[in-house]
Amino acid sequence: MEQTRRLTRSVDDRQIAGVCAGIAKYMGWDVALVRVGYVLFSIASVGFPGVLVYLIMWIVVPEELPGS
Repeated sequence: MEQTRRLTRSVDDRQIAGVCAGIAKYMGWDVALVRVGYVLFSIASVGFPGVLVYLIMWIVVPEELPGS
């Protein structure tokens, strides 16, 4: 049976809420690159939309189960 991937917030590799680490794990990307990309996106969008998206994802995306 095929296991489905699910976007979750990281509990092990978090700086604030684990959103960027969760995205990196889901996409198979390096966490540092996702974090740098998020910062650049936030700066390019004059901060507010980037922060708003992060806060929404913090609320909507569930935490991963310990040991996952």
